[in-house]
Amino acid sequence: MASMETVIPCVLMRGGTSRGPFFLGDWLPADPVERDRLLLAAMGSPHALQVDGLGGGNTLTSKVAIVSRSTRADCDIDYLFAQVSVDRATVDTRPNCGNMLSGAAPFAIDEGLLKASDGVTSVRVHNVNTGAVVEAVVQTPGGRLTYEGDARIDGVPGAAAPVRLNFLDAWGAVTGKLFPTGLRQERIEGVAVTLIDAAMPMVLMRASDFGLQGDETPAQLDGNAALLERIERIRLVAGARMGLGDVSDSVIPKPVLLAPSSAANGLALRSRYFTPRACHRAHAATGAVGVASAFLMPGTVAHECGGPPVTAGYRTVRIEHPSGVMEIDVELDKDSEVVRAAGLVRTARKIMKGLLYVPGHYGLAQAA
Repeated sequence: MASMETVIPCVLMRGGTSRGPFFLGDWLPADPVERDRLLLAAMGSPHALQVDGLGGGNTLTSKVAIVSRSTRADCDIDYLFAQVSVDRATVDTRPNCGNMLSGAAPFAIDEGLLKASDGVTSVRVHNVNTGAVVEAVVQTPGGRLTYEGDARIDGVPGAAAPVRLNFLDAWGAVTGKLFPTGLRQERIEGVAVTLIDAAMPMVLMRASDFGLQGDETPAQLDGNAALLERIERIRLVAGARMGLGDVSDSVIPKPVLLAPSSAANGLALRSRYFTPRACHRAHAATGAVGVASAFLMPGTVAHECGGPPVTAGYRTVRIEHPSGVMEIDVELDKDSEVVRAAGLVRTARKIMKGLLYVPGHYGLAQAA
């Protein structure tokens, strides 16, 4: 006789330019191995279309957020992000996702973990993946959460309430250092790279070193098998140098191809962000924070794409990505050339809430 299916609450949300199910921590198995097997079955992985689950057949729509009351006295909620592979039976909880993060505070308020203030509510989020703390400021007029508003972000149709994300201590959160190797620039396979851990561990490279302009579409880049293979070889070496070990089954570090902006003025650069084996259709929020930070810091590959002289205080950097532009506010300490904080505006929307039905055999079906 077949085992009975597992039924758990689930809230499907869009966070920034990503989408996926949100769960309270106690809705899921406590054992990480069992939890990950359930998430694979819930998303329909591994399968190119994820037709038997909630996934959308793309890395941007195969993400999961798990939210709980914080275990830290200085934070309000814990947020654990899980990147569920589309075509592999793997779940990676090493990276953060700033887009999905934009839905964590609204979700926590909706589910009664937090009480909303009148006007706006500031929520201190502990990112369990990296240990970093992010302040999320959400709109709560009259003490009630709203998803409605006039904020627009490129890559998402329509408008919604703004969610301000302020990254407070994301520098070196994963590897322990902003520049894990101690160098602002080095070479891998003859290519100049900057290995940086700023909100997300990344490998920054110049598009021109690959014979590219930096304005290519994701389809053009994804269709270049030789390019993807070369980037992956560089990424694997970078992961080892950054102290991350064998990253062949991990989505970090993320490769990024950069180029100077064609804009006549302003602080801007082009960015093509990989997730890591396909080009992002827009741009990761955490990745944009790291790119903007590197752009303001002399000696990096990013700074050589039109970066300005060092100036203390906040600067707004425009990241040009395949779906438009993302603006990042970065505060730099002039004396030490260290990033003190960075922030950006995202939006989020609750799409549905209900019960998720997972096959009772999920633990065996996804064992790998």
